Amino acid sequence: MRICSHFWNRRNLLSLFILVCAVPFAVAGQTSSAPQKRADRIVIVKSARTMTLMNTGKVLKTYKVALSAHSIGGKERVGDDKTPEGLYTVDWKNAQSKFHLALHVSYPNAADRQRAKKLGVNPGGEIEIHGLGKGFGWLGSLHTQTDWTAGCIAVTNEEIDEIWKLVAVGTPVEIKP
Repeated sequence: MRICSHFWNRRNLLSLFILVCAVPFAVAGQTSSAPQKRADRIVIVKSARTMTLMNTGKVLKTYKVALSAHSIGGKERVGDDKTPEGLYTVDWKNAQSKFHLALHVSYPNAADRQRAKKLGVNPGGEIEIHGLGKGFGWLGSLHTQTDWTAGCIAVTNEEIDEIWKLVAVGTPVEIKP
């Protein structure tokens, strides 16, 4: 009993009171700091299964992604289920995507269309950076254990929520082998 009563003297109670009162202000100060920087570039490295959001040459955040099971080589035609390679942009956002949220990638670009024309094939399209969708959000990062998309770049629903806020329409997207 004597140890407890010694610990809870006025000075310790005052210190505890100050700490309890100061913590909410410290946390509030951290959360209300300057607005988060937006991405000015997205770099996807297929071989590493990563997508990195950049701002003025600095990494904002890197995500593990799932791609297509046919991810070696660039997309050539509709139905090949390959993730394209090259320079693109986020050309629109789809808030009604069946994959939670989606950022549409401007595939095919001029080089893709020219290559497809030479091959006599349709280059395809509908490449997106998207979440997991209804009923699959519980998978979380487990979805990256296998490549499952039809050529898209997939992240968790929580990650696409974050990416959605950080990426504007018009943001360049570089997809590397």
